[in-house]
Amino acid sequence: MRIGFGYDVHRFSESRELWLGGILIPHTKGLLGHSDADVLIHAICDALLGAAALGDIGMHFPDTDPEYKGIDSKVLLKETAKKIASAGYSIQNIDSTLVLQVPKISPYIGLMRKTLSEHLAIDLSQVSVKATTTERLGFEGREEGVSAYAVVLLEYKQDT
Repeated sequence: MRIGFGYDVHRFSESRELWLGGILIPHTKGLLGHSDADVLIHAICDALLGAAALGDIGMHFPDTDPEYKGIDSKVLLKETAKKIASAGYSIQNIDSTLVLQVPKISPYIGLMRKTLSEHLAIDLSQVSVKATTTERLGFEGREEGVSAYAVVLLEYKQDT
């Protein structure tokens, strides 16, 4: 068994769409980044890669590479899942938390879980997505951006 931890943060931008957990969230601002800036997916990718000791998302999908400019983070998630499987690991569970003041995320959590589980080819019961505020403290509380945390458990598939 291997545990991985991931973290990501992006600032709000008025010229972008808000993608979280692989779905488009209606909001007046989106997140600024080289890709679609989906902080939740990026944190999950980092957790997966870290658990398998395969580096981080920036190593595999650098923000200096024009190939990844504006890319849908669900593509990065699928590619990360392939890397994990190629290294001999299977995903046992993912626990993640979005940290933001606005918008309210609870109506979208079910769809995020479904989207993530489908793109990772794992059962819905293996994916947890939560959201919290910072009680108006910090950059999230000032509505300047969003952060995300993820913890994953991988199991090495032993050859029999």
